Amino acid sequence: MAVVGLVAKPRWRTVLILRRVLMCAIATIALMALLSVHVREVSKLPGGASFKLPAQHEIGYQKPSGERSWMLEFAPPHMLEAPLTAQKLRGVKRSLNLETLWKALPNRDYAPCTEPSSSYTTSPESRGYLLVHANGGLNQMRAGICDMVAVARIINATLVIPELDKRSFWQDSSNFSDVFDEYHFINSLVNDVKIIKKLPKELATSTRAVKHFKSWSGMDYYEEEIARLWEEYQVIRAAKSDSRLANNNLLLTFRSCDAVLAMKPFALHLKLRGWERSHEVHGRYIALHLRFEKDMLAFSGCTHDLSLEEAEELKTIRENTTWWKVKDIDPLEQRMSGFCPLTPKEVGIFLRALGFPSSTPVYIAAGEIYGGESRMAQLQSRYPVLMNKEKLASAEELAPFINHASQMAALDYIVSVESDIFIPTYAGNMARAVEGHRRFLGHRKTISPDRKSLVRLFNKLEGGTMKEGKNLSNRVIEMHRKRQGSPRKRKGPISGTKGTERFRSEEPFYVNPLPDCLCQKESPHMNGSLIIK
Repeated sequence: MAVVGLVAKPRWRTVLILRRVLMCAIATIALMALLSVHVREVSKLPGGASFKLPAQHEIGYQKPSGERSWMLEFAPPHMLEAPLTAQKLRGVKRSLNLETLWKALPNRDYAPCTEPSSSYTTSPESRGYLLVHANGGLNQMRAGICDMVAVARIINATLVIPELDKRSFWQDSSNFSDVFDEYHFINSLVNDVKIIKKLPKELATSTRAVKHFKSWSGMDYYEEEIARLWEEYQVIRAAKSDSRLANNNLLLTFRSCDAVLAMKPFALHLKLRGWERSHEVHGRYIALHLRFEKDMLAFSGCTHDLSLEEAEELKTIRENTTWWKVKDIDPLEQRMSGFCPLTPKEVGIFLRALGFPSSTPVYIAAGEIYGGESRMAQLQSRYPVLMNKEKLASAEELAPFINHASQMAALDYIVSVESDIFIPTYAGNMARAVEGHRRFLGHRKTISPDRKSLVRLFNKLEGGTMKEGKNLSNRVIEMHRKRQGSPRKRKGPISGTKGTERFRSEEPFYVNPLPDCLCQKESPHMNGSLIIK
C-alpha cells in the first residue's frame, strides 16, 4: 500500500496526489483479492469459454435445417468448407461484421501501475474514531465507503465498519458483513487506515460530532475544519458518504470495493456458477444494464412510453420521497436532453441498428422492469434469448438474496464486469462503476449509448420520417464508434466552471483511471517497464 508524501505545493494538489496513490494502492489489493476468489471458479469453464465459439452440442436447441444455425453466424470464412456461393458470401460478410462487433478493443498496452511510492509511510497514530452512514444503493455506498477510507487517512481517524443504508427506496436490511468480506476489508488496509468492527464500549454513549461533510471538498476542508473537531470530540459521525471528496476520484476507490470491499465468497460463487451456465449454453453474451425500473423512472421524471396511470404513480412516488429534492420535472425536456434511460423497445432498436442478430444472448442486469412482461415483450420480440439471475440460478440459490436489493445488485455487478460486452441504458452509479472496472481490467468493450442523439432518431421512427434499415444503422454505428470504452485520458472539468462546480463537472475518477493508475508498457526491448503517457 502506498500514499504519496506531502510536499510543499498547494493543498488542492496535495489531496489529489494523496487520494490517487492511496486508491491505486488499494486497487492492487482489490484486483488480486477479487481474482483470487473467482479465478478458480472461472477455471472450470471450457478453455477460453468467454471467447470460444459455441459448439453445436452447447446450444440448447436445434434449429430447422433450412435456417442458418447460430454457430454459422459466428463462423469465420475458413470454417466454411463448401464453395462460396453468392448467398454464402453474404453470410461471410455478416460473420465478419459480427466478429468486429464482438472483437476486444485494442488496449494499447496499458496496464495497472499501482506500485508504492518511495515516500510511503504507514498510517499515523489515530486521533479518534470515524463512524460512517453510507447512503444510496449498492454502488453509491461502495464508492462513498472508499472515499471515507481516504478521509479517515487524512484526518488520522480509526474507521469503524460502515453502516449500510436501510432507509433508502429499496428498504434493504443488509449489514456490511452480509454483502462484503469484512475480514478482508480490515486486513487489506492495515498499513493505511486502522479499521475496527465496533466502537469501543467506553465510547458507545459518548457525545459525537455529527457532520454532513461538504460535497467535493479538498484536503484543506478535512485537515482544518473536520480535524479540528478532535479537540472536543473522540467520535465523528459522517451522516452521508457519497461524493465527499474533491475531484470525485472514485474509480480505484471503487476498485477497492471490488476486493478490499469484496463481496462475500458465497455470492461470488453463486454468480459465477450462473455465468458459467450462460457461457455453456449461449457462448458470448451482452450484459445489459436495463435501468427501466420504478425508482429510476420516478426519480428522473421520465414517462415516455408509459400510460397516464403509470406516469401518475411515478409522480406520487417522487413527491412522497422526501430526500429527492427535485419534484417538478418536465418529462419531455428530460428525454430530449438525454437524461432518461432507454426503454426496452428503444434498446431493441439500438441493438439491431448496431448489427447484433436476434440470436444474441442478452443478460438483463436489473431489478424488476417497470411494466413487467408486457413491456419486456417489446425487447424480447427482437432478442428472444434474454437471461437474468432468476433464470441462471435456482430458486434455492437465490433465496438468501431475494429481499436484499444490495445483494441482488452485487450479483448483477459481477456478471456485468465479466460479460463480453457491457451496455448501460443510463449513466447511473452501477453503469459508471462497471465501466471503470472494465477499463482497469484491460478496457473491455463497453458501449455507452448516446441517449440525446438516439432520442432524435427514435422520434423520427415514431413520426414515420425514418425507417429501420441501413440508413438508421449507419448513423447509429457512426455515432458510437468512439463510445466503446477504448483507452483515453479522463475528461477534465467543463470550461468556465469554478470552485465546487469545477470538481463536480469532471469525469469521475472511478469511471476512468487513466492516466493516474494505468500506464503504457514500453516496447519489449525496453525490458517491459511501464511509462505514464
